[in-house]
Amino acid sequence: MRNCGHRFGLVVDVSLIALMVAGAMGEAASAATSATRPSSSSAPAAVHARKTAKPAHAAAAGPVTGSRAVVAAPVSHDPIRATSSESMVVTGSRGSARKVTESLSPIDVVSAQQIASTGQTDLTAALSLVNPSISTQSRQTTLNALTSSFRLRGLNPDQTLVLVDGKRRHTTANINADAGPESGEMPVDIDMIPVSMIDHIEVLRDGASAQYGSDAIAGVVNIVLKKSATRGSQQGMVGANYKGDGFNYSLRGDHGFELGEDGYLHIGMDFMHTDRTVRDGMDTRTHQYDFRTEGKPNLTRENIAMDWGKSFMDEKLTFYGNVIYGHKNGQVGQFFRVASTLPEYYPNGFVPLITSNEDDYSATLGIKGRDLLGFAWDLSTTYGSDNVDIGMKNSANVSFYHAYGWTPTNFKERSFQATQWTNNLDIHRSFAVPGFAKPLTLAFGAEHRLESYRIVAGEPASYFGTGSQALVGLTPNLAGQWYRDVYAGYVDVDIQPIKHLDIDFAGRFEHYTDAGDAKIGKVAARYDFTNWIAVRGAINTGFRAPTLGQEHYGALSVAPTFAQGQLAVSSAAAGALGAVPLTPEFSTNASGGIVLRPIKNLNITADVYQINIRDRIINGGSYSGADAVNAIAEMGSTIPAGIAPGAVTARYYSNGASTRTQGADIVASYLTDLHEAGRIDWNLGISLNRTRLTHLANDTNGNPLLTAQGISYLTTVSPRSKILMSGRWTWKKLDVYVQEIRWGQTKDMATYYSGPYTNSNSVFFPFVSNPKWITNVEFGYRVAEKVHVAVGANNLFNNHPTRLPSYGRYAGAEMYDNFVGQMDINGGYYYLRVNSSF
Repeated sequence: MRNCGHRFGLVVDVSLIALMVAGAMGEAASAATSATRPSSSSAPAAVHARKTAKPAHAAAAGPVTGSRAVVAAPVSHDPIRATSSESMVVTGSRGSARKVTESLSPIDVVSAQQIASTGQTDLTAALSLVNPSISTQSRQTTLNALTSSFRLRGLNPDQTLVLVDGKRRHTTANINADAGPESGEMPVDIDMIPVSMIDHIEVLRDGASAQYGSDAIAGVVNIVLKKSATRGSQQGMVGANYKGDGFNYSLRGDHGFELGEDGYLHIGMDFMHTDRTVRDGMDTRTHQYDFRTEGKPNLTRENIAMDWGKSFMDEKLTFYGNVIYGHKNGQVGQFFRVASTLPEYYPNGFVPLITSNEDDYSATLGIKGRDLLGFAWDLSTTYGSDNVDIGMKNSANVSFYHAYGWTPTNFKERSFQATQWTNNLDIHRSFAVPGFAKPLTLAFGAEHRLESYRIVAGEPASYFGTGSQALVGLTPNLAGQWYRDVYAGYVDVDIQPIKHLDIDFAGRFEHYTDAGDAKIGKVAARYDFTNWIAVRGAINTGFRAPTLGQEHYGALSVAPTFAQGQLAVSSAAAGALGAVPLTPEFSTNASGGIVLRPIKNLNITADVYQINIRDRIINGGSYSGADAVNAIAEMGSTIPAGIAPGAVTARYYSNGASTRTQGADIVASYLTDLHEAGRIDWNLGISLNRTRLTHLANDTNGNPLLTAQGISYLTTVSPRSKILMSGRWTWKKLDVYVQEIRWGQTKDMATYYSGPYTNSNSVFFPFVSNPKWITNVEFGYRVAEKVHVAVGANNLFNNHPTRLPSYGRYAGAEMYDNFVGQMDINGGYYYLRVNSSF
């Protein structure tokens, strides 16, 4: 079946490309003889929105950095209407909104319809299926499985800035503490934002630190909320994997309300639950299928949000804001413990479960005006907080049992809190300049941000002796609370000195009370030779300070046969292993591209880029053996007696490496008008990406800060390429969607789990994950004027990633590499979705 699916996938790929080209040629030939008849369904959704919304509602629309309202963004509640390629976007420039095809930097617009058509319950997973430059780790482990993250252009999650209506979104408190390519990351968990409230998402694929903030090294993801005063929608979906597990269901709904004649209030709510999946092989210790580690966690999530705007003084002032709240419960299985671990409690062995109880909330309040000495201005404040309580269930503390004759089986392991309070003042104005083709746009502003991070120790039984099984509770000496202030100011100037040439200059200064100062800048330009061909390019510098979690987090995790200690870089234990305080990352990003619109309804962009990052923060300084055991003891933790010193590692975060990422992005869209037979929307996306190590630093003991495995995490575990091809045919009440995705090759220097190099920290084997194709399909039908029903399948032919060899599988059971950024490991998935709008 797998080979059959592969062959069929290749046929679909060729067919999609051929039909896309043939359709374009046919359209060109038709245009040469007669004007193409317009299709009412091909009009941008924004046009329809303007016909029904009051002007005051548009004026009250939520803000985007630079004090611009999202007045031109597409607003659509139609469950089968895609966002037009000519949609207006507000990300990427401090001036007025632009069309996607007129932007100085590459920008993708992901509509709510595209998100829904993926059949995914998580926004992060949906984005990875519709944007070629976005990828996710195929499987997260332990605590990290409970927080979603994504990579843009092959870079880590912390190197992409996430905005909500142009305002900086706070990060998760749940630091990714495990080894791997995303170790140390504290990303924004976009899954805590209700999908029902999302109008569209703008993905800026270019460095934008000078414009938006220091951590926009890879780019910016701006989530634009719905702002209709009268419309609403509902969605219900159920799905499951081919294997019969992973059953999930979700409910989403939103509604708009008028606030007088010149205001709006929009409210949305999501509920989602998914059962866990299991993809482990047979445990070689017990010859049973008792592992419950590989797969998705059991997860329940509730999100609610409201967004509002109200104009005063004849629309000269607008009061706006939003509130977003998310709650999540999850649990993820750990390695199976054999019966001999604690037969008094678990005579048949047991699977410890890490549990998470998370509350995430944010609020934005702002007021903006458009006549202060001729300047438009925007004053806002945003507060966000993420609070996570981590526990263990179905576990035990063997040391506690031997000391007291009993042991708890449920533990409070640790708690985290991350807060961010951001205050912004943004001002802009256009000036007529003699001799210039268009007025000069000047934008400037200031920002203050107060950040805090709090770690709370676990209960004493969780860290007594060797601690609770799987995840050892945090000891009081690792707890604490830390703060820092960030001050920033920026200037952005957009000029068009001659017709067809647009140049944008931006500069930014930031001061961190714990990481020092940074001066960064950006220059971007675009020249339109004709209406159908343009070139663009940019060069910018970036800066990313270490997070408070990276500076202060430490912990110990224990598997049945090995242990890993994460040392706080500021601790004496890390200092003994050669650690020094963290410093910021600095980057230089250069890009260039071409924009083509050779015929009506065909848009093509191709961009190349190079991103150099100096002093990347990585989980380096890896030691094993007696040095690691002693460092972990100094941290206040004890290694179980059954684990050999050679299987114990200790690490700390460090500025260990410099890298160069090079790549190219190609995006194309085309509309085929079939007249009485409907229309077909074609989309093609190609992302080529490669990262190389340009410098590897040593610790103060003279040892390299990365092993060969650590180098592979930085350079080769993200796919070298990703290709998305799709077509959506819409005819009367019927729509059919077909998508092909190809993930390129990845390579990981993997750990031996059997043989002479078992659990070695210096000898690894190269594991190559071969390119993979999957096919996604959806069939939809409008059963009533405003009710749409769809059935679909992701990974139609049930393909899976390349499996590890037997000597690379822990206990013989973990069959898939945890760290590659390819396809999901769960195989085929099917779903039923019902949408309605009003």
